[in-house]
Formats: sequence, C-alpha cells, structure tokens
Amino acid sequence: MKLLLLRYATPMITGFFLISLVSGVFLFFHVGNSLFRGMHEWLSIVLILPFCLHIWKNWRPLINYLGRLPMTVALAASIASALAFALAPASGAGGPPQMAFAHRIAGNSIEKVAPLLGDTTASLVVRLKEAGFSAAGPQLSLSDIATQSGKSEAELFSVLRTTVAGAQ
Repeated sequence: MKLLLLRYATPMITGFFLISLVSGVFLFFHVGNSLFRGMHEWLSIVLILPFCLHIWKNWRPLINYLGRLPMTVALAASIASALAFALAPASGAGGPPQMAFAHRIAGNSIEKVAPLLGDTTASLVVRLKEAGFSAAGPQLSLSDIATQSGKSEAELFSVLRTTVAGAQ
C-alpha cells in the first residue's frame, strides 16, 4: 500500500496542481466564480495529501536542496510574496467587484440608502433596530451602525436584503 501511494504521489500532485492552476486563473479574472470557487478551495485542500506523500518520497533530495542557494532564494521569495499580500492594507481594491461595491454602499447613511431600497429612513431604522442593530440612526453610515452594534456588515446586508426582497 505504501509503495502504491508513493508511486502516485507525483502524478496526483501534477493533476491537482493543474486543477488549482486553471481554477485559480479563472477566479483571478472573475470568470465562472460559482463554478470554480468550491473546486479551487476543496481540491487545493485535497492537494495536501499528495504533497505530503511527495515530500515523504523525496525527503533526501529535498534535504540536499535546503542547504543550497536556489532553494533559499525561492523560499525567501515565496515567503516575502505571501507577507506582502498578508500585510498589505485592505483597500477594498482587488477583490470581487460586488464586494467593493457593497463596501462603498456601507459607507453611506441610512438616509441615502433607504430610497435605493424602496424604503423610508424611519422604517429602515426601525427594521435595523428590531434586527439587533441598536446603533441604527439616520445619519450613521451602515458600517458604523454594524460596528457600534457589535455586528458585521454581512449581517447588516442580510437585513437589508430582506428589506429589498419585501419591497418587490
């Protein structure tokens, strides 16, 4: 069994890497997100097993690489790249357009958003307070209402979504 697993480690890595590569490119360009997101996330998790088998199978050559300049440079560049993304300030740019749009809307007050939802300011304030957004007020931005109420913007948008659905 061990030999069988080790024999298929590299071919499995190749297959799952290609799936991750293709789905990642489509996700990057926001094409077929509903089709590729789950595939990319889950099969990238599945990729962990053949990766571990591959490392196990090739442990000695890997150890030999670790002391050499190319591996050191490659690992340092990889870590630096990951840190650049992880530590970059969240600007709202670069994500899905609908998220950037939602974040932009969340910066507006109930007074400005209520007419867009086919509702009145007073009615929307009441609805948000009933949903547990205690800080709801006509002049506060939606973001501030969520934060001051101890809730997330996603929870607030969920209430607003039901407001829109009820108006139709």
